Amino acid sequence: MSAARPGPLLLGVRHHGPGSARAVRAALDEARPAAVLIEGPPEGDALLELAADPGMRPPVALLAHAADDPGRAAFWPLADFSPEWVAIRWAQEAGVPVRFMDLPAAHALAAAGEPDADHAGPDAVRLDPLAVLAETAGYDDPERWWEDVVEHRGTGGAGEEALGAFEALGEAMGALRETYGDGGHHRDLVREAYMRQRMRAARREFGDGYAVVCGAWHVPALRAKTTVAADKALLTGLAKVKVETTWVPWTHRRLARAGGYGAGITSPGWYAHLFSARDRPVERWLTKVAGLLREEDRQVSSAHVIEAVRLAETLAAVRGRPLPGLTETLESVRAVMCDGSDIPLALIEDRLVVGDVLGEVPDGAPVVPLQRDLTRQQRSLRLKAEAQERELELDLRKDTDAAKSLLLHRLRLLGIGWGTPTASRSSTGTFRETWRLRWEPELSVRVAEAGIWGTTVLAAATARAEADAAAAEELGEVTALAERCLLAGLSEALPAVLRALADRAALDTDVARLAKALPALARSLRYGDVRGTDATALGAVAAGLAERICVALPPACAAGLDADAAAELRGHVDGVHGAVGLLADADDGLRERWSAVLRTLAGRDTVPGVIRGRAARLLLDDGRLEAGETARLMGLALSPAASPADAAGWIEGFAGGSSGGGTLLVHDDRLLGLIDTWLVGVPERAFTDVLPLLRRTFGAYEPGVKRTLGELVRRGPAASAEAARATGSAPEGFAPDLDPERADAVTELVRMLLASPDGVAAA
Repeated sequence: MSAARPGPLLLGVRHHGPGSARAVRAALDEARPAAVLIEGPPEGDALLELAADPGMRPPVALLAHAADDPGRAAFWPLADFSPEWVAIRWAQEAGVPVRFMDLPAAHALAAAGEPDADHAGPDAVRLDPLAVLAETAGYDDPERWWEDVVEHRGTGGAGEEALGAFEALGEAMGALRETYGDGGHHRDLVREAYMRQRMRAARREFGDGYAVVCGAWHVPALRAKTTVAADKALLTGLAKVKVETTWVPWTHRRLARAGGYGAGITSPGWYAHLFSARDRPVERWLTKVAGLLREEDRQVSSAHVIEAVRLAETLAAVRGRPLPGLTETLESVRAVMCDGSDIPLALIEDRLVVGDVLGEVPDGAPVVPLQRDLTRQQRSLRLKAEAQERELELDLRKDTDAAKSLLLHRLRLLGIGWGTPTASRSSTGTFRETWRLRWEPELSVRVAEAGIWGTTVLAAATARAEADAAAAEELGEVTALAERCLLAGLSEALPAVLRALADRAALDTDVARLAKALPALARSLRYGDVRGTDATALGAVAAGLAERICVALPPACAAGLDADAAAELRGHVDGVHGAVGLLADADDGLRERWSAVLRTLAGRDTVPGVIRGRAARLLLDDGRLEAGETARLMGLALSPAASPADAAGWIEGFAGGSSGGGTLLVHDDRLLGLIDTWLVGVPERAFTDVLPLLRRTFGAYEPGVKRTLGELVRRGPAASAEAARATGSAPEGFAPDLDPERADAVTELVRMLLASPDGVAAA
């Protein structure tokens, strides 16, 4: 074989560099080695044959994890344009042995929990070899320097030229190692000792007729003359764990340095394009950009593409670059296609410069049984794993959509966050669900971790729910778990969850925790009804919880609560009120008992104002409090005897938030007059104290409501109310009584809305 110096062929590369990848192929074609060693964990040797499988589509990653702790894992990503992947495929096509040669993952993962020697002190600095070489060459950007000296070298030239380039890069790295030693990469010394051991084994088998593909930084260390004893000394006493390996899909986005990948690159999508577009890469790239912008309804023509190419080439010539790089290309796109705006340019950088390409792994790759079951369900339900985020709308009345919902909820319970529930834009009914889906490579590790719970998604989720119920310490944890079990259709786990729920509820005497737990139970009953799940036992627990709250809540809302505690209890009152509305169908007397509690809270002057006001408002909305009685309660709350802070709290509870308090005041001049009269009489010093609370209350109103209230106050709401009572009229824009003819006009529209599927769901 031909080489620049005696010994094995050492090809020092940049991981995920398309120029390096082309040069590796050219050098291997020229040298024709008898074997190829690749930087990577030897545990992956048995999986290398899968690289030739037609179902293997990079980007992919070799995943190694500790057998007894799947969360302790490491990835070795590879893309089409990774030199290591090109070397693997070349060896398979040439029919020569190919093996990994880096430090075994068994040692690397065992050391993962130990203090990192690379970061032993605050002054430790890790050298970036490319940055040093770029600065030496007069460049302020390592990426631009690498493009000029490597990526813009066409196809890598002839084999002899490629071999010469590798020799020059190796000498440059040798100079850096002489100057900077290990450059702060202390663990590399151990890795390189093991690599030399593997090279000695290859020499015994193939002589010097083999090639090594590794990071260029390691080349000087692999050429160094060391003894077997010295290398063994570095490797003696290394911790070790049992390791399992497989291939998993990877994404271009996860190859990016911005994603936290140490060997990452800034523009994986751009590099993939450079590797695949062997001729006229700039023209082809700008054509892609034009297509993307057209999809976003921007006016981009062929003339724009031509002009952008000319500008990119001109910028490269002015800057003395051999070809336009990514910098020149993006600058030309901004000027010609984006009208100087960075907004569409950000889309291009996200979709094309980085990209969301997701690789595929063949079925023959070893996986845990849980992953196999998940893959089967994904195919059966046509739920494709995608790297780009997308929304999924589900109608739970359809069997397939209901099955998708169950799968996603079960995965969430297992800690596999493929999907995230989000608010639906089309309906708020219980028959609708909206999910935001995005598959991240790390989820493969989560699946492996969850494999300890079972071999199928259903069995694993059931076992995990039962274990979580037994371990839960607070009532709120168990109620949330019960809700998740019903959403996930885990009927076999419900008995254990309900036992834990009953035990925690019986022992818990904190009314705030009880009130916090009840809404989740009420929602669970609602979801169970929608999904056809038997939740009778859950209903009994919820009813008992509601009874305890009705008894314990009034004493808990006693005087002496600070503002934060009162606000928290006010929120619990809202939650319980909504829960009672859901539970009342199963218990006719519950609504009456809860209304009695609200009356007690509204009329007891020792209860904080924010809670009294909220109780009065809930009674008024339910039609259980007359307007005159409401005015009386407000008058008492806003009397001179009441403290300004307590009175302001009453107003916030009654009219604050998004509960329609502004509209109520617009329609009821009497209530507005009471508030106005109180506000005018607040002493100056006290007004400064209550102003933030009042701003929070009235600032949440819609702009139109605030304008109307301002106009009413300007005219004098009390005077307007007296005039209305005297003349039988009402403020401008409002009738004194309901107009039946105008009200009947919307009846047919309401019927149509309720007859639609979304209307039924909302109803």
